[in-house]
Amino acid sequence: MTAPTDPAAARILLADDHALVRRGVRLILEGEPGLTVVAEADDGAEALALARAHRPDLAVLDIAMPRLTGLQAARELSRTQPETRVLILTMYDNEQFFFEALAAGASGYVLKSVADRDLVEACRATLRGEPFLYPGAVGALIRDYLDRVRDGRALPSRVITGREEEILKLVAEGHTTQQIADLLVISPKTVERHRANLLQKLGLKDRLELTRYAIRVGLIEP
Repeated sequence: MTAPTDPAAARILLADDHALVRRGVRLILEGEPGLTVVAEADDGAEALALARAHRPDLAVLDIAMPRLTGLQAARELSRTQPETRVLILTMYDNEQFFFEALAAGASGYVLKSVADRDLVEACRATLRGEPFLYPGAVGALIRDYLDRVRDGRALPSRVITGREEEILKLVAEGHTTQQIADLLVISPKTVERHRANLLQKLGLKDRLELTRYAIRVGLIEP
């Protein structure tokens, strides 16, 4: 992608599997001083590769993308490139995704429906190291905090591991065992073991039910 003309401008990576969305987001951001888009990805795995190559200041990630979701990419970025801040830009007004985004290391959560109004402010806040939450998310955060204080409980732990989630997504996308093994650089036997664990943990019977579950939790789009 084109290098920024202003060396002081914040460098941004966009990741969304819809080219029209990326184009619109890029127009919004590059119309603002001090912000420049240095790379675009159409899936989560490409986003990680481009993040390693470009070392952006900010990654703006969609949730529902092929190969790796935005949440999976955010977790990996937080682990390997903590200097790159993460902002989730999504169509999902969903409390579960919101809390998972925070747990994955995202600093902000913006709805696509109000991107023209909130996105620039969200990017600037995230770059300053400040959280940015849309109004509904703030309400969800307060409700969850009050509920946990009242009930004396912590947030529920994740049912499946990060690796199992990766395999679940790839299975649901129709990849074969060998293709998944090649993509994740593991053996086919390991893939089969993880798939068996997923079926047992989730109480499901076959690939079709795994696919339906993946759709329900937002790993893939229907």
